Amino acid sequence: MEAVHVQRLDHLGLIASVMNNLGLIGMLDARLVPDEHEEITPGEAVAGMIINGVGFSNRPLSLPPQFFANKPLDLLFREGVRTEMFNRFQLGRALDEVHASGGDLLLSALARAVCGQEGMAQRFHHLDTTRFSLSGDSIPERDEQAMTITHGSAKDHRSDLKQAVLALMVSQDGGVPMVSKSWDGNASDTQIVQERTEALRRAFAQAPTPR
Repeated sequence: MEAVHVQRLDHLGLIASVMNNLGLIGMLDARLVPDEHEEITPGEAVAGMIINGVGFSNRPLSLPPQFFANKPLDLLFREGVRTEMFNRFQLGRALDEVHASGGDLLLSALARAVCGQEGMAQRFHHLDTTRFSLSGDSIPERDEQAMTITHGSAKDHRSDLKQAVLALMVSQDGGVPMVSKSWDGNASDTQIVQERTEALRRAFAQAPTPR
């Protein structure tokens, strides 16, 4: 009797198809520096983390080989991709490249490219802030440019937890995230909106066409 090997695609095929249609992996590879010793590209590593993240899995991102063990990688990625390629060293290097390129800037570049490719209207945008509460101990960040995770105005009524603030601007057409910026946990929403609005006004004033 022949052995039967079952692989589960589930909803991950839809996620992979969307990324493939948008050309997301190619966009990432054009902006991130590949490692000549790795068998998958930085774009494929990031795509693997996205698929893992939406895979209804409670496994940490450091264990994707286990997550992909029963997945058809030839359909999700390409022929020749194996589970062990998504090791923590490759993913760590890909995340280092994302950080070096500027996470917020990379998001904006990808969003603009996708909106232009899909013909999405970009005349109007919506800007708002949200707060993320964090539990557990945090190590103080030495980078002067990094945000400070600290106590602030807690909208989720958890004043006992430290938090971080994210300002996000999305397109009116489709709600695509266009611009993001992380702020200290005690940052004021009024200050954030005022500063971001002034920065956007200066940027729009220098743009070739009105937006």
